[in-house]
Order: sequence, then C-alpha cells, then structure tokens
Amino acid sequence: MKIHEYQAKEIFKQYGIPIPAGIIVKTRQEAIEASKDILQFPRIVKAQIHAGGRGKAGGIVEVNTSQKFVDAVTQLLGARLVTQQTGEEGKPVEVLLIEEKLNIREEIYLSMVIDRSKACPAILASREGGMEIEKVAAEHPDRIIFEKVHPAVGLRPFQINKIASRLRIDHTVKKAMDTLMMNMYHLFMEKDCSLVEINPLVITMENDLVALDAKITFDDNALFRHPEIRALRDISQEDPLEVEAAKFNLNYIKLKGTVGCMVNGAGLAMATMDLIKLSGAEPANFLDVGGGASARMVKEGLKILFSDKDVEVILINIFGGILRCDTLAQGVVEAVKEIRKNIPMVIRLEGTNVEEGRKILGESSLTFTVAHGMKDAAEKVKALLDKH
Repeated sequence: MKIHEYQAKEIFKQYGIPIPAGIIVKTRQEAIEASKDILQFPRIVKAQIHAGGRGKAGGIVEVNTSQKFVDAVTQLLGARLVTQQTGEEGKPVEVLLIEEKLNIREEIYLSMVIDRSKACPAILASREGGMEIEKVAAEHPDRIIFEKVHPAVGLRPFQINKIASRLRIDHTVKKAMDTLMMNMYHLFMEKDCSLVEINPLVITMENDLVALDAKITFDDNALFRHPEIRALRDISQEDPLEVEAAKFNLNYIKLKGTVGCMVNGAGLAMATMDLIKLSGAEPANFLDVGGGASARMVKEGLKILFSDKDVEVILINIFGGILRCDTLAQGVVEAVKEIRKNIPMVIRLEGTNVEEGRKILGESSLTFTVAHGMKDAAEKVKALLDKH
C-alpha cells in the first residue's frame, strides 16, 4: 500500500527523522489563511499524488509572492496531474503540501528495501540525491552503495559507519546521519514496509540533515497488524477496477493491453500473459481469482473485465484444482447473462470436473470460443483481435 508524501513525513516525524516545516491544505481559502503567519517566502507548493515525476510535470512549484502562491494553489487543487508514472489519465490532486524552502548544500539518496534475492532488508544510498535512482544505477552503478541487513541481527553500527564513510558525510552531521539511518531501519521493520525512500536527503547550509522528500510503501499482507496504516489509504489514487476487485478478494492489476485475462494461480497468470505477448497481443490486466474462488468471485471478476473499456477479447484460462471447472463455468454463465455485453471470449478449461464445466458452457446458449491447450488459446485470442 502506498501513502502520500505528507503522510510519510508525519511517520518520519514520529521516528525522529527531520522534515521541513510545512502545512497541509485541501482548499484555496484554507491555503491562504493557514500560510499567512506560518511560512515565509519563498515557499514550495507540492501536489500530493501516488506517483513520481511530479516536479517535471509541474506538480512542485516554488513561489516567491502571495499572488504566485495563490495562482499555484488554484491551478493544482482539483486538477489531474499527469506524470511519466501515472499514464494519460493522471491522478487527482486533492491535497497540497506547502513547505519552507531550504538552503541546500548537498543532496543524498537514501532508502531501505527488501532484497528478494537474498531474503533480507537492504540499504541503498548514493551521493546522487535528487535524481532517479534507476538512472543512476543504469549509468553509474559504481555510485550506488548497497548494504544488506541480516534479519536476525539487524542494522549494526559498523554498517552505518561504512555507509556514512562511502557517502563522505561531513563530521558536522555524522552523528545526525547515524541516528537517522538507525531510525529509518526501525521504521522499516516496525511498520512492515517494503520501501522507505528519502530522495533527496539534504544537508543544509546550516548543517541540518532534512528529509526533503518521503516515500513509504507497506506490505499489504501485514496491514492487519497496522490499522493506523490502513486508515491512511487514499482510494482516489488507485485504479477503480483494482479497488472493486479487492472487495471480492481478487488479485487484479490493470495493464495497457486489450486482452482481458482471468486465470487461477499467479504462475499460470504470468505464463498466460507471456503467451499472449508471444502471439502478438497485449494483456489488459492480471486477474488471479485464486484456487478457492466461488462462482460469485468468478462472476464479479468477469464483470470487472467487462467494465474495462480497453478490453476487446477475454481469455479465461483455468486449471481446475480447488477451483473446480464447473464452479468457474457457472460463474461465467451468470456474469455474461447479467451483463449482456458482447465481447468475444476464449475459454480453456482443464482439471477437476472439466467435463461438467464444458457441459454448463455448452448448454448455456451463449457463444464461447473453446481452446485446447494454452498455445491454442493464445492463437485464438489473436485471431479474434485481428477480426475486431
């Protein structure tokens, strides 16, 4: 789960990680009134959305006068900000973070992530703060500092010293840097994070260490332990179809293609998407109904695919185990009869009660294209797309 920058900074504050002075506003009038006696000019106006690239898209603006401040707030609030990460539809701007401008001397990149290959947390750091870390890693991998943290031992002082040394941290802020890294580690572990990122972490002309930006992502599977984190969720920043799928415990991710996919099992779903791409088409989504899906879950999942305006053909690829083929077929028939939307559909069924499932489909008076095998399914999907 993602949260906004201002929410991440509030958590930083709880863990003793320094942040700039700032205020949150949700209306133009609120911005004008709240900022009068709190922040001096120049100020930084920052649109709050769940996406990076805000600065390049005009979502982070420096203002030096009251009129420019009002203009920036008016322009951003209520707008949809389009960045390189949002897609053409953009994200709605409903909150602004107004902050003081700092006198920056140095910028550093610092984050904590999960290294899945080593099954442990890891710290990433670089002197190239304020830049996209992916670009730095691609063009200058030698400038990336990577330090694994043993999950049974935790972050040790010698590791903090090693990172600070490689970052060439000045002695005037060394102690503050050591404390910040340890606090970031505690935050990462205690809140079940998958990412804590500060980009940039700045050293000011006054020798203060401040998290100028903040990004935190949480492990969805651990949210049951953190009701205070769940309360921070902003569904306006999420794809409506993904929000709807979550209501029925469906694993759904929107993609940019035209083939709607319904599959049971993440491995089979990924293999199905690979086959679709190999056939020359593009998947419109990842939809895993899971091994224990009911007819209702299948029905609701299919309704989500039908409501996706980008879907031109639907592929249902089910290997029946716990989810029986007759259960799947019943859900499909109920959904198609209820929605009455004419989208070509390819169905491949194998496994438990497959004959019963095929019989339900055959006696439904509905039109389906039956596939025998995954390769055949992908080829028939491509053929239907070519006719569309």
